This record gives sequence, C-alpha cells and structure tokens, in this order.
Amino acid sequence: MGQQEQVATSLAGTVGAEIGASLTAVDAELARRYPGDPGTRRPVHTVYVPADAFEAGTVRSWGDRALAALDEHAPDAAAFAEILSVPPELAEDVHGRVRAKLEREPVEDLRIDFEDGYGLRPDAEEDEAAARAARLVAEAYADGTAAPYTGIRMKCMEAAVRDRGIRTTDVFLTGLMRAGGLPDGLVLTLPKVTYPEQVTAFVRLLEAFETAHGLPDGRIGFEIQIETSQSILASDGTAAVARMIDAARGRATGLHYGTFDYSACVGVSPAYQASDHPAADHAKAVMQVAAAGTGVRVCDGSTNVLPVGPPEQVHDAWRLHYRLTRRALARAYYQGWDMHPGHLPTRYAAVYTFYREGLPQAASRLAAYVAKAGGDVMDEPATAKALSGYLLRGIDCGALDTEEVARLTGLTRADLDGFASPRRGGLTVTAP
Repeated sequence: MGQQEQVATSLAGTVGAEIGASLTAVDAELARRYPGDPGTRRPVHTVYVPADAFEAGTVRSWGDRALAALDEHAPDAAAFAEILSVPPELAEDVHGRVRAKLEREPVEDLRIDFEDGYGLRPDAEEDEAAARAARLVAEAYADGTAAPYTGIRMKCMEAAVRDRGIRTTDVFLTGLMRAGGLPDGLVLTLPKVTYPEQVTAFVRLLEAFETAHGLPDGRIGFEIQIETSQSILASDGTAAVARMIDAARGRATGLHYGTFDYSACVGVSPAYQASDHPAADHAKAVMQVAAAGTGVRVCDGSTNVLPVGPPEQVHDAWRLHYRLTRRALARAYYQGWDMHPGHLPTRYAAVYTFYREGLPQAASRLAAYVAKAGGDVMDEPATAKALSGYLLRGIDCGALDTEEVARLTGLTRADLDGFASPRRGGLTVTAP
C-alpha cells in the first residue's frame, strides 16, 4: 500500500448543482431524441409482395421456390460455396444453415405492397384487397405461419393518392382489430416521403385510429421510405430526414432506402441504378447519421437483377446479390429488400458468412473485455456494445447458436442483451 493521498477541492458544493440544473432540459432532450436501439430483433431483409399476389401460403411458397433454386443451381455445399466464393472451411456450415432457414423461416419480414407493386386500382378492388390482406395476416399469426414481421406498404401522402393511402391503412388495421387485435410483428411502411409534414400527417392518422379503438398512444409504429432527394437535403440545405424522424414523435422504426426511385430522382441512368452507386452511398450515409442513437434503423434497398434463366445467368445474379449484401453489412446496413424467392439463398448465405467469419474475433474480444484481460485490441464500452449487438443479430437470424456464443464468451443471452442496449436493462460485469 502506498501513501494515502489527501483529497482537496476548490469549488463550492453548489457549483455542481447549478450546472446540473442548467442542463436539465438538455438531459431530457437527449433522452427523448436519442434513446438508443430498442433491443428488439432486427430482420435481415424485407420481402415485398404485391397485394394482389399475396396468398395464405406466400411465405411457404417463397421458401419452397428458394429451396428449388438452390437444388437446381447449387446442389451441394461445395457448388454453392464455389459460386459465391464462400471460404471452404465455412461451406458445409453455411449451406446447411441456409437450407435449414429456408425450411424453417424463409421470410423474416413481409410487406404486402399497395403502392408501386400494386398500382392504381378501382377503390372497391383495393378495399377488397386490403380487407383480404388483414384477414390472411391475422390467420397466419393465429396458426403460426406468419413471418415474424408483417405489414403493408400503403400509398404515400402526396395529394394524388393520399385519400387512397389513408383508406387502405384504415381498412387493413380495422380488419386486424376485428380479427382479434394488432399482432406484435405489425409493420407499416410509408413510401415517397418528401416533407416532414407528411410524416406528421401519418402520425395524426395513427393517433386517430388508436383513439377510435382505445389503443395505447404510440402503439402503431412505421417505417419511412426514402425515395426522393428532397428527403435527404431540404431546400434550405438541412437534412430533411432528421426532421422526419423528429416528426414521427417516437413512432419511426426504420428508414428504408428506395434504390430505383431515389436513383431516378437524382438522374442516374437506369443501367447504373444500384445500391452501390455513389448517390446511393451518400443518401444512406446521411440516413445513417440522422438515425444514429434514435432507435430508428436504416435498411438498404434492393437489386432488380433477378436470379432466373439458365444456370450461368442465375449464378451471375447470385454473385451480384451476395456481393451487394456483404457490402451493405460491412457498412452497418443490416437489412435490405429482397424482390424474388431466388434472392433468399444468397441473402442468407451472405448474412451467415458475415457472422460466421467474424464470430471468433468478436467473441474473443468481448470475453477479453469482460474479463479485463487485455489482448491485442484495446476495446472500450462502446465497442463492447457493438460486439454484443453483432453477436445478438447473428443469433437472431440463425447464423450463430446461443450455446456456441455462450461457450466462447462466457456470457448468457441476457448478458449480451444488457451490453447491447440500455433499453434491455443494462449490465455490470466484474472480473472473476
């Protein structure tokens, strides 16, 4: 034991209290605007199906068609790995997990599309389709065949289609209420948002619905789809998307990038419209910064290159989709759109390879941090939070197993939850 130090201070005790009082409003504002990640499961993709094509067996049909494509164009693990350049040591594991996922839960997030994929229809026809969608969704949740997350993309708040979008939302949500209530996995997507006032209008719509049915305030959240340049940069030069998040008043759950509408809006030629175009990277970077800390998640767009036709054409489309998905994951866009059943094998292959490749290092770094054991990387609390989030996302999608993560880190699922999100209760870990 060394010499005990004498502790002396110079400031009056009231100084700290005065400073605290002066920052009370800032503290409240930080807590309101930046609550952190919600701590809920995050789907790896969103599948869009036109409302007139949606059936009771849509989720299972997509899985079966994806399995058929895998069997036809990559009949074994070695072939699949060679096509996609999956590391040989991961080939069997990734292939097996992909097949199991397609058999068990082929779609994580399903959006029944009443917008571009559906188009303009007579009112009576769209009314019928919206009521039918509500019935089928309710039945799917009741019998356990629904995707974990399911909902609709209605028409936008622009004048030409506003009334139709409002009515479809009302018909769909009312149908769910009549069938027993809103499912926990309900997701709504508001497309082509250009001004924050359109978000405010949608919030007003949802508030009115909640009031009409005696639902808790804020029960219904929604995603904001970013498809116009004005949603990124407003006329005054500010980031409009940040104001949109604020306008949602805590209801925004995601920002979804619309690859082709946004690309066309800024003048990108069709041959170059893709999620890795510089214009796309800029838009998503702004979205990412605006959403950071708010609990709103950023979702990448889609590719319109479909894996159909002869084997060589399918393989080329698979390689493109795999590359774009891996690129997005590296940039922290952990969700993207899938437009065809043939995209599912490469979606899961890319996601699973991403998490399987990174598991050893992520687990060892987190274990070293918890044990205060040091190592060749000095991590901080923010990195421990990111490492835990990485492992949790891998577990939730089926890339990693809870048991193997626990074995490698010495942490339970509850421990990981505590590290990853303050909304999950926090965690204090001391060295053994």
